[in-house]
Amino acid sequence: MAVTADQPAPITREDYAARMARAGRTALDAGLAGLIVTPGPDLVHLCGYHVTAVTERLTALVITPDREPRLLVPDLERPDAAAAVGAGAVELVSWTDGDDPYEAAAKLLPPTGRYGIADSAWALHLLALQRTLPDTSYASLTAVLPMLRAVKDAHEVQRLAAAGAAADATYEAICTVRFAGRRECDIAADLSALLHEHGHSQVDFAIVGSGPNGASPHHSAGERVIEDGDMVVMDFGGLKDGYGSDTTRTVHVGEPTAEERKVHDTVRAAQQAAFEAVRPGVACQEIDRVARRVISEAGYGEYFIHRVGHGIGVTTHEPPYLVEGEHLPLVPGMCFSIEPGIYLRGRFGVRIEDIVTCTETGGRRLNNTSREMRVVS
Repeated sequence: MAVTADQPAPITREDYAARMARAGRTALDAGLAGLIVTPGPDLVHLCGYHVTAVTERLTALVITPDREPRLLVPDLERPDAAAAVGAGAVELVSWTDGDDPYEAAAKLLPPTGRYGIADSAWALHLLALQRTLPDTSYASLTAVLPMLRAVKDAHEVQRLAAAGAAADATYEAICTVRFAGRRECDIAADLSALLHEHGHSQVDFAIVGSGPNGASPHHSAGERVIEDGDMVVMDFGGLKDGYGSDTTRTVHVGEPTAEERKVHDTVRAAQQAAFEAVRPGVACQEIDRVARRVISEAGYGEYFIHRVGHGIGVTTHEPPYLVEGEHLPLVPGMCFSIEPGIYLRGRFGVRIEDIVTCTETGGRRLNNTSREMRVVS
């Protein structure tokens, strides 16, 4: 049966086994005694187990060089863990209420060495592991293995492309609704409904910043009534088939002024230049620098107040980060946003964002709607 964008190829037990094996090799190369992965995006990526009700009970995937991966779970959650797609690639170990889960974890871990632990691990669990295994030390996975989820395989890129296409369809649809006279929160509700309509199982954000609110990059859609003459920044995304979308377009209600067109054109040129700079081996910070240079040369440098991009995968924000000081080189399979912006406080803002994947020959956009200024009613 042919696989379409609406029906992505399944991620198999063998795929998850390969991911865990690769993580184990990477940990060994980094001089780690192993990895401890608690509920969160790393656990979903490595073995497909999404813990729907994260509680104080310890759940941890343990990857060490000496044996196959093991997944420690509360006994009452063992059936759900066993049903996870990749669970067949790990040995399930359970503990029962009344037992000491940290003693159970200690039996799975060499008693000395430095471990990489998921960024999402609760302090409750980390401190208890330190007490139980006093000769161990810990470092966050992002710090010691920044590439763990950064390079996507073909399954993941396919899912990200499908999520991007759904976000594109959402944008095309939202541009047909009336903006003037409606509240920001009304447009945000429309965006959320459209993302669901186009296959998203989860909407993470629907930012709508009109007029002066557009100058706040993370403005929450509020009660402000959109007026004729407003610039409107729309940044929206979520998860489709387990992978993220995140796109931004800035529209104008009625005809824009010459200054508004200039600002929008500057952001569009910066976004295009940054996209054209994508190729294997280029440092992440260089993509930020390219976009920032275009905006600075146009006289708006002080109004570009955030990094140019972030990685995306099973979460909408994850490594790599395209920001000054990040020297990691781009690698084929990395997927990330490119989203320069200009924010004129008290007046208006403009941001244009696409998800891009690095290929062997350069960048490939996963969002393909027009980046030209669009006039809405």
